[in-house]
Amino acid sequence: MSRKLSASAVTAALVAAFVVVQQAQADDLVTHHEFQANCSVTHHLPDDPIVFPGLAGASHLHTFLGNPSTNARTTNDSLKAGQTNCKTPDDRSAYWFPSVYNGDQVVPPNFPQVIYYKSGILRYQDVVPFPPGIRFVVGSPGASQEEFRTAPGAVEGWECGDSSHNWDIPAWCPPGTQLNIRYQAPSCWNGRDLDSADHKAHMAYPDRATLVCPASHPVAVPMLEFKMAFPVSGDMSRIRLSSGRGYTWHYDFMNAWDAPTQAALVRHCVNGGLQCDPRGYDLYKPQRGAALGPDYRLPR
Repeated sequence: MSRKLSASAVTAALVAAFVVVQQAQADDLVTHHEFQANCSVTHHLPDDPIVFPGLAGASHLHTFLGNPSTNARTTNDSLKAGQTNCKTPDDRSAYWFPSVYNGDQVVPPNFPQVIYYKSGILRYQDVVPFPPGIRFVVGSPGASQEEFRTAPGAVEGWECGDSSHNWDIPAWCPPGTQLNIRYQAPSCWNGRDLDSADHKAHMAYPDRATLVCPASHPVAVPMLEFKMAFPVSGDMSRIRLSSGRGYTWHYDFMNAWDAPTQAALVRHCVNGGLQCDPRGYDLYKPQRGAALGPDYRLPR
């Protein structure tokens, strides 16, 4: 014997079905395409193995993250033979930037820093991993304030508290806040050179309007975004970079990832449209799983 559903039961069933559909659509919604490399400061040296290779002490002071072996004599082979304090142990890459001073004292970031690997192009599914050994410099220690403000990589400039888009270090930051800098790297590679004479020409930014790589640099690689944080606040008049004013901010990258590990993270997180931590896990889409195991390595 069949029974007719009441109007309220039918309504409840329809609402439940609508919620399920909405949830499925939300799960499929792509708002991010990135993973993180969380790395801590290892040391400070007046070295730059890209700009002044083999010349110890030739540079202004730099703060190095990740691979503790990085110095003026660093090569791709030496990085691979080194170690790392990055959360993902198979990322032995070198990351560095001009040191931040408070008067005559270096301000070391005393917590892991965030380096995003993101899509810089509209078709995030087309991003491929960095080739082994690629290196480049982002920004310029010789930039003017206007050049820094209008640079393709100057996302939000210097930040503290509720203040952002500062093109020099702010004169004042609310006590208890921290000084942040966010700056993006070019993400289009010419597909040929691992370096160039100026350490920049082999890389290019996507077109701002279309987010497509130029024909001269057709290969879309991950867009690095350094988000560095420094524990300083209050009167900022004594805060400076080793390279000069805040608009001389720049950073360097030498790729020494384990190739299969980087490929897995790019495929799962960037191409997959996820917002991943260093393990390749999206907290908001747990059903998608992780790219790496609990030890932050590829499952063996």
